[in-house]
Amino acid sequence: MPWLLYRVPWDAEAARDRLEQFVIETFGDEKGIGVVDETSFPKAGDKSVGVAKQYCGTLGKIENCQVATVLSYVGRDSHVFLDRCLYLPEVEWIWDQDRRAEAMVPEEVQFETKPQQAIAMLLHAWEAGVPMKWVTGDEAYSDSPRLRETIQACGRFYVLAVAANTRVWQERPALQAPEEQTGGRPRRGWRLAEGSPKPQMVSEVVASWPRQSFQRLAVMEGEKGPITYDWACWPVVESRDQLPGPDAWRLSRRSISKASELAYYLCSVPPETPLETLIWVASSRYMVEQCIKEAKGETGLNEYAVRFWHSWYRHITLSMMAHAFLASIRAASREKKGQEARNSPN
Repeated sequence: MPWLLYRVPWDAEAARDRLEQFVIETFGDEKGIGVVDETSFPKAGDKSVGVAKQYCGTLGKIENCQVATVLSYVGRDSHVFLDRCLYLPEVEWIWDQDRRAEAMVPEEVQFETKPQQAIAMLLHAWEAGVPMKWVTGDEAYSDSPRLRETIQACGRFYVLAVAANTRVWQERPALQAPEEQTGGRPRRGWRLAEGSPKPQMVSEVVASWPRQSFQRLAVMEGEKGPITYDWACWPVVESRDQLPGPDAWRLSRRSISKASELAYYLCSVPPETPLETLIWVASSRYMVEQCIKEAKGETGLNEYAVRFWHSWYRHITLSMMAHAFLASIRAASREKKGQEARNSPN
């Protein structure tokens, strides 16, 4: 394995492209969902590429680790990986030329935020022809207006979890056009008209909704039966760069056992989309966690001892390919059992 990961001349990006083609052929679904998230790999030393003191989701605290942004795919009742990006902390790695050289980080690699990495992976998947109608992800990605703009500009839809302090308008406010220059410094760009309301936090908006706005619906089957929450949806106007953005839907999920526990989502969807579809897409975000758990348990996603940039990408890509292969076997087995059940005389 060290020989394969370090020395053999092969292209991990070409392997990633082959993985995406396999996903298209095996799991491709016109209503497919792309899920952006991240996973972390605790590391004891300081030589492995990208390692630094940063939030480690695996341990739930700030710790020495590597962090990867990952893109997974939900289609045809299966969940698999599509792509991966190693996150390089700016101060510890991007600015440290000696450290970069020692870990063989290519010169063209520049600092990218995690939402920027997610955008790059989504654009590559769409260019490769991955059928994907929806995108979902957590607050770390949805709080980026550029990510939401990219998804919309490419003709896709999103159901993205957002923080409670994300601001929206319940009605579109009036705007004032740029003023003509009459001496002094002219105003540039549009601004809110005088007297227009300021955007509210989504938590404030949801708190103002009537209690009957919530519907009790099951998300999916859990180990102990259906997982059920109270859900509500309401039209809002997004706030982008402190100005009103596109019309959207505000989806909220409330715990049945503890009403104070709420989750919030911004949704860019066709107006005829049923609530059940929004809930399914929002809940699919947890599929990437299942992918990561399976890959770490079955295909060695976190079982590596490599330090270089290219060897990290090689290992992670091979693990993702192995996971997709196992997922295809599982899908084929399910299909065979389904056919046998349909053909059974009983």
